[in-house]
Amino acid sequence: MAQESSHVARAAGAHRVVVVVDENSNPFELGCATEVFGLRRPELGRDLYDFRLCSPEPRTPMRDGFFTLTGVAGLEAAESADTLIVPNRPDVEVPRRAAVLDAIRRAHARGARLVGFCSGAFTLAEAGVLDGRRATAHWQWADSFRARFPSVRLETDVLFVDDGDILTAAGSAAALDLGLHLVRRDHGAEVANSVSRRLVFAAHRDGGQRQFVERPVPEVPDESLAPVLAWAQEHLDAPLTVSDLAARASVSAATLHRRFQAQLGTTPLAWLTGERLALACRLIERGESRFETVARHTGLGTAANLRALMRRRIGLTPLQYRHRFGPGQAATPRPAGS
Repeated sequence: MAQESSHVARAAGAHRVVVVVDENSNPFELGCATEVFGLRRPELGRDLYDFRLCSPEPRTPMRDGFFTLTGVAGLEAAESADTLIVPNRPDVEVPRRAAVLDAIRRAHARGARLVGFCSGAFTLAEAGVLDGRRATAHWQWADSFRARFPSVRLETDVLFVDDGDILTAAGSAAALDLGLHLVRRDHGAEVANSVSRRLVFAAHRDGGQRQFVERPVPEVPDESLAPVLAWAQEHLDAPLTVSDLAARASVSAATLHRRFQAQLGTTPLAWLTGERLALACRLIERGESRFETVARHTGLGTAANLRALMRRRIGLTPLQYRHRFGPGQAATPRPAGS
């Protein structure tokens, strides 16, 4: 069946996401892309993307020969991608196909957004589009990556890097984090939360969190942060401090900080700020136009503080966010590089 025709019929005019699959590609990251960008969204009443797969060969053996992918579009489908997700594979020292690298260069030259999951950063670097740019890759390949591509500014202790029109994710699960980040960037926090609920996955893990998070076997009493996180999310409008969270958890502030780092890979204050910003975005999307009210209800204090944090963390002012994602606005993906 023509994959092309079915997707054109259901998503005409939508932002087109194309995944290039090559020999020995990893199935997990392919599944992540399909789950985030390719599924129908009846719960939203609309589909978010025009999604398709393509490959340079009619038959593509996936990693370790687990299965063979057939029946997808040829590599020419990459020419019409608004977002191009490049191949990732475990054999990072094996050169990529020249045809694939050429397709990536052409997509970059015409302004398409490029995405690399895990070892996909090697593909982007080999194509030459990461020179002088920020990127990340799985921690186990950091030394190999730096040796081969010294002109790339590799960040090894983060989940993903958003460098505007080129985005890279570290390990396998970070592909979901980056995928949801793109949905949030394209369609707003409310839609991203809906997609994350369907995935039964955390709605937002900041890209700056560490790749490797220690998860020690819990001792008695239970050291899970879940109760204090749930309590804090219900009291974001209050002037909560790290000391308040520590008191709720019946531990010292230093102990709470260690648990946040071990279980979430971030600090209590950074987590709290992220949750407040996520709530602010949801309030704006639902129609609250008084930014002082948004700031007060989310514990961010003032509209000026809200504006500064949104610009730094999201890249949009509250007014710009409302214009893009407020009621009655048809959210369209941000142009590459914006």
